[in-house]
Amino acid sequence: MKAFMVEKYGDATGMHAADIPDPQVGADDVLVRIHAASVNPLDMKIRDGSLKAILPYRLPLVLGNDLAGEVVQVGSSVTRFAVGDEVWARPDKDRIGTFAELLAIHQDDLAAKPATLTMTEAASLPLVALTAWQALVERAKVQPGQKVLIHAGAGGLGSIAVQLAKALGAHVASTASTAKVDLVKELGADEVIDYRTQDFSEVLEGYDFVLDSLGGENLAKSFGILKPGGLAISVVGPPDADVARELGLNWVMRAGTTVLSAKTRRSAKKLGVTYSFLFMKASGDQLRELASLVDTGKIRPIVDRVFPFDETLQAMEYVEKGRAKAGKVVVSMT
Repeated sequence: MKAFMVEKYGDATGMHAADIPDPQVGADDVLVRIHAASVNPLDMKIRDGSLKAILPYRLPLVLGNDLAGEVVQVGSSVTRFAVGDEVWARPDKDRIGTFAELLAIHQDDLAAKPATLTMTEAASLPLVALTAWQALVERAKVQPGQKVLIHAGAGGLGSIAVQLAKALGAHVASTASTAKVDLVKELGADEVIDYRTQDFSEVLEGYDFVLDSLGGENLAKSFGILKPGGLAISVVGPPDADVARELGLNWVMRAGTTVLSAKTRRSAKKLGVTYSFLFMKASGDQLRELASLVDTGKIRPIVDRVFPFDETLQAMEYVEKGRAKAGKVVVSMT
């Protein structure tokens, strides 16, 4: 099969197309013919080697972290899926590789594709939708009436998190550029802060939860808009020891992450709030919950541009250079 491989860490020059053997299918695996996959900032971080301390992949590696496609084979112990089923997934972190024609996925990480979406639309969602779910539902346990701030509300993660927070009954604020304010309002945000003309930290206060996808000063200022006992979760800020334990890292790496996040955690503690880092995990069960929200119209995908599979490298460059206007970039195999 054809796939896009990372041969060496560094930059785009270390990645290329290759013909490789079809995947082996284990007893609990489902072999999926991939129709579409989306590009995530995570792909560039893995390619460049910036995450190799916590994600020690062995190269060469097929890149790609979410998909939509059709089941073409099932393992002997598979009970939930049959050949011909249309599915979507974010594979487990140890079994990524969706920039390929085929992928074998554990049945627990797979779910039926939302019936109302095309393959291209469905492929844009798994990683960002699971991230939003695990932040808002699993970690923050957002309740109706709570005040939630979602940064970068027009982005891949932000556009889904805004919709999910609204579906949970929260009062939702978000940040966006001038050109994207109307889109974020259409997605359900009650307040949109134009970061080009306003400082969100001077406008908002008394929030229960912040989802940060920008890091740095943005994360530090986010602590100040939380009420005492509030929670800020970042997907780009410094990892903490909890994440190190979840990833099964050794005690040296756990200690290292504790040091890396110490300043951020102290800053939060001084204000009486909590900081947490999120590295999302695969979950077919959560994708089923999300598919229901999609099919009832509470969450809709935002697709910026679709590239043919042969132009996967160009799609990654498009995302890396910030050319996407809103939502996700997808590569289509069909």
